[in-house]
Amino acid sequence: MSPEATSGLHTTGKSHLTRAVPLVLLVGLQLICALILGYDLARSVFGITAQPISWRVRELLEIAAVLGMLAGALTAALLISRFRRRATDAEQRLANVSAAFVELVESRFAGWGLTKAETDVAWFALKGVPIAQIAALRNTSEGTVKAQSNAIYRKAGVSSRAELMSLFLDDMLSAHDSQTP
Repeated sequence: MSPEATSGLHTTGKSHLTRAVPLVLLVGLQLICALILGYDLARSVFGITAQPISWRVRELLEIAAVLGMLAGALTAALLISRFRRRATDAEQRLANVSAAFVELVESRFAGWGLTKAETDVAWFALKGVPIAQIAALRNTSEGTVKAQSNAIYRKAGVSSRAELMSLFLDDMLSAHDSQTP
């Protein structure tokens, strides 16, 4: 793994840890609040006697507990909103990448001068569909699919399905390498 990739992973991990600390503290605060409210409730229900505290202190503790629980609920709502926004952004990026990949593949197929039938077979091949299944899906013989596959490989300058797939993988990796500083 390259030093850039390693440092990127390390930075990302540290960033996640830094963001997690306030959440852990908030969860701890909520647990304390729940204990305060739960203890008070348990004392009332089970008749547990303890050293009495003044009503003022008791009410301040209960108010603090309720405020802590509200802060937790508000934070949870904000996080849910943020995570939904991130999920939507990720889905959009995935759709963009998928569209760019389809455009790349179609451009390559056109550049190689594939026929309509060869284009169909090439798409199935890229998806990993076995020759027998391609033949069944296209309502042709396996021999026809093999002949079309060989024509595709010849036009692409490769000798196998794996090499055909690697052409597109290489394109994606070289695009990534050109964007990396």
